[in-house]
Amino acid sequence: MVRKAETKTALAKKLGVSRSSLYYQPRLPAKDLEFKAKIALVMKDNKAYGHKRIAWALGANKKRVSRVMKLFGLKPQRKRGAKPDKPDDLNAIPLDIPNLIQGLIITRFGQAWVVDFTYLRFCGRFVYLATVEDLFTRQIVGWAISTRHNAALVTSALLDALGKYPAPGIVHSDQGSEYRGAEHMELLKTASIKPSMSEKASPWQNGYKESFYSEFKLELGDPNAYQSLGELTEAIARQIHYYNYRRIHTALKCPPAVFAQRANQTKKAFDALKIINNSAENKKRILV
Repeated sequence: MVRKAETKTALAKKLGVSRSSLYYQPRLPAKDLEFKAKIALVMKDNKAYGHKRIAWALGANKKRVSRVMKLFGLKPQRKRGAKPDKPDDLNAIPLDIPNLIQGLIITRFGQAWVVDFTYLRFCGRFVYLATVEDLFTRQIVGWAISTRHNAALVTSALLDALGKYPAPGIVHSDQGSEYRGAEHMELLKTASIKPSMSEKASPWQNGYKESFYSEFKLELGDPNAYQSLGELTEAIARQIHYYNYRRIHTALKCPPAVFAQRANQTKKAFDALKIINNSAENKKRILV
């Protein structure tokens, strides 16, 4: 005997709900799926973005971004590679250089630059990237790449920066032999730049660069995806441009170049106002 199917009206009455509720589908899962697609699109071009920067990029609530990312298992890349052996600093010059940026309030471009280098494993060997970062704008103002980590590498990066911008007041580094080499120290002296160094075995005192390299490598991806050192160098150049002009910096809440442009406009407006005020004061003195 075939049992007659219940009508929607009878089923609704039996369940004690309205008939229309039987057709209801929750809207939140559909909205979450749609939002997940937007998050995934941001993460595609910004592999190391966490929920805060994704929220800034989308102009969305960070709690909602965090919830949807957890719901669908979306996570930024956090892979770390092998490290090269670090040679003993046998040729390092003994120097007693203080940490000039510790406790220093940074208020303008060129007040202090921080320098460091990192390694990239490429075709069974290590390639080294040295960069120079302005502490105020967080822009990478100079860089160099080499198959050797020595004074020539870090000096080339600093020369690249000095070729584009005025010399800063301070250049801060760790106590690596590359930075204590005669070539690098002579360049600082010639450019009238004060050297500054972290205390030995205190990498956190140069944490700005540690943080930069940590995410830079993740966003660059596998160096072995490139066929030659030239192609890898081009990819690094593109990644540095992305960092300066497109990537949202957590501390600045915008890309470094955008922050620099806004800071420059603010300074110009302040200088113009200062000139107007000085002019008004001079006119008062004349009248008196």
